[in-house]
Amino acid sequence: MEAQMTALRRIGLVAGLLVAIPALAQTPDGTVPAVTQEVVDNPYGLAALWSAGDLVAHGTLIALLVMSAGSWYVIVTKVIEQAILTRQATAAERTFWSAASIHAGAETLSRRSAFRALIEAGLAAIEPRSGLIEQIDREARITLAVQRAMGAVTERMQRGLALLATVGSTAPFVGLFGTVWGIYHALTAIGIAGQASIDKVAGPVGEALIMTALGLAVAVPAVLGYNWLARRNKIALDGVKAFSADLHALLQSGGGAATELMRRRA
Repeated sequence: MEAQMTALRRIGLVAGLLVAIPALAQTPDGTVPAVTQEVVDNPYGLAALWSAGDLVAHGTLIALLVMSAGSWYVIVTKVIEQAILTRQATAAERTFWSAASIHAGAETLSRRSAFRALIEAGLAAIEPRSGLIEQIDREARITLAVQRAMGAVTERMQRGLALLATVGSTAPFVGLFGTVWGIYHALTAIGIAGQASIDKVAGPVGEALIMTALGLAVAVPAVLGYNWLARRNKIALDGVKAFSADLHALLQSGGGAATELMRRRA
């Protein structure tokens, strides 16, 4: 019986404390103060990496940032250029081959169209020339003019892909360089402190891991973008090559053969 009374007294004491705690937490005016949570800054984040890094770490980060920005700029611009070339190919197939003449067909295309540039290059080769160039056979002049115009289109469409290939192959090594530099700082901190405590090496090792991740984050989109854009370029340029081959045949045939080819394509 005495044990039961002791247990009841303890339960009553706990209940009293539960009732009294909110009252004790109140201010003199009767309100309960708001509980504030202390926010501790992460000493090993990106901001800490930049603020604690030296000139080499800053240069590595800037290099990775420039490489990433350049890669995404090339990817976006090449996608736009390929879409424009695809629309130009559709317009050329729809309007040029149904025109009454080559000149009339060229006028139906935009002045910035790559296909109009091919047509104008071929027409310029047909015009009479003076000097040594007149000694070149007319068919050879047409062939050279169309090939050079086609080469200019190909060069423009492939411009920038070399940058993606370069970034994709070098960005991991740039990140690896930052990793090695971070490990060097960790070993230096251990040597100065005389002991391998976690607070001495956590920052440099974290810096090293971040550099590795950033290098991979820059390289992977560049490699994927290069492969994707190269495939899209091949498809777009195949259409330009087919058009240039038909245009070459049209310019060299003349007369009834040209009319027959244009009627067949229409």
